[in-house]
Amino acid sequence: MTLAKHAIHRLYEYRKAISSKPFTARGKNVVRCQSCLLAEQFCTCCNRMQVNSELAFMLIMYDDEVLKPSNSGRLIADIIPDTHAFIWSRNEPNRKMLSIINDPKYQAFVIFPEEYAVENQRVVSQIDKTDLLSDKIPLLIVLDGSWREAIKMFRKSSYLHQLPLLSFTPESTASYALRKGAREFQLGTAEVAALALSAAGEPANSRVLEAWFELFVESSLHGRSRNRRDGAILNELHNRFKDAHMRSLAADK
Repeated sequence: MTLAKHAIHRLYEYRKAISSKPFTARGKNVVRCQSCLLAEQFCTCCNRMQVNSELAFMLIMYDDEVLKPSNSGRLIADIIPDTHAFIWSRNEPNRKMLSIINDPKYQAFVIFPEEYAVENQRVVSQIDKTDLLSDKIPLLIVLDGSWREAIKMFRKSSYLHQLPLLSFTPESTASYALRKGAREFQLGTAEVAALALSAAGEPANSRVLEAWFELFVESSLHGRSRNRRDGAILNELHNRFKDAHMRSLAADK
């Protein structure tokens, strides 16, 4: 079964359409799938499967972040059905984005380190859905860009300062092999989202996203290495993702 395009697929098409010149990055000569942006021979689209989740995500992406093949934010939309994505604007925040943040069916949280909280901004390390008023759906907002860009987005977006922060300190360093952060504890966007899923009471779905991320990283490295990597690893990661997905569905029953 072919899944429909999700929010980041649509945002990618929009951003590409308004570009004045082709986006170039490392591996620009690789022939890529236009959905997952992996090399065509390592495309994972046929393996994409969503989970059942009581959470929603919103990615606020820095300008051309959505065009980068190494961006792992799209993996969130691959897995979580209720995912929204917008390009950040300092001067003119997207009106639809703001309407979703303020939608009474959601309780929005910004995933960001506590050290950047503004005065009187509430900070939580866990989300207990039973504590939310009127059965609101937690909407987890991810600022997707480099670390420097994410800080800029947070500081220059006053509409985020009225929302509680979901903040945590990973015990292990990032395993993200594509674009390491400047600081050792910085994680890829999908890794951050996986931690947030666990913090919001969905550890089985967290493991699905982790497995999907691991497959994405290895597939990306295969596309770069001209088949010098062990293909058995890809098969193992495919199976690990399928197993995590089955366990997630079983946990949801």
